[in-house]
Amino acid sequence: MKKIIFGLALAAMTFSACNGNTAKSADTTQSTADTPTAASPQSAADTTVKPSGTGFPSKQIIAAYLQLKNALTQDNGKDAATAAGALVTTLSKADMKSLPQAQMKAYMDIADDLKENAEHSSEKAGKIDHARERFIPFREDMADFIKAFGNGGQTLYRDFCPMADNGKGAIWISEQQAIKNPYLGKAMPTCGTVKETIR
Repeated sequence: MKKIIFGLALAAMTFSACNGNTAKSADTTQSTADTPTAASPQSAADTTVKPSGTGFPSKQIIAAYLQLKNALTQDNGKDAATAAGALVTTLSKADMKSLPQAQMKAYMDIADDLKENAEHSSEKAGKIDHARERFIPFREDMADFIKAFGNGGQTLYRDFCPMADNGKGAIWISEQQAIKNPYLGKAMPTCGTVKETIR
């Protein structure tokens, strides 16, 4: 059901022009509670399974992703490569043994893709177009990561740009409610809408 709703939203956004923040949809709290396999970040304290150990760096993974996103919004390829490198390092040091089985499975499903795309971005310092291209696949992986591990104790926003990925559209996760587009950077910084508020 979630995929159908997301697909309809994606199709609708693709046909509409990018009007910056004036086209911003009403904030909605993430509504994945009806999906039995994923805990909603808004109720992370109640339903997300907590890691049994203290060594799993979920907050650091989210923070490194946000640093990468912020570097892309500023057209800063060097900082994007540095942030991607930090994400690779954090993912490499993550101790999956500290996780309950459900979270371990979720992590295994997304960690390799996150790491691969982060590695490609980190190796191309100064190549902002390449970093943006590699950032597109992060879209669902980070959303899935946050569903499994929570939002790191901060309010996050799931944003959407209809012009990203050659007009196919793409999402990103942000810690700021104001739109700052990592796909288009300074060329069109406010292109996009907030699709979900993740509390």
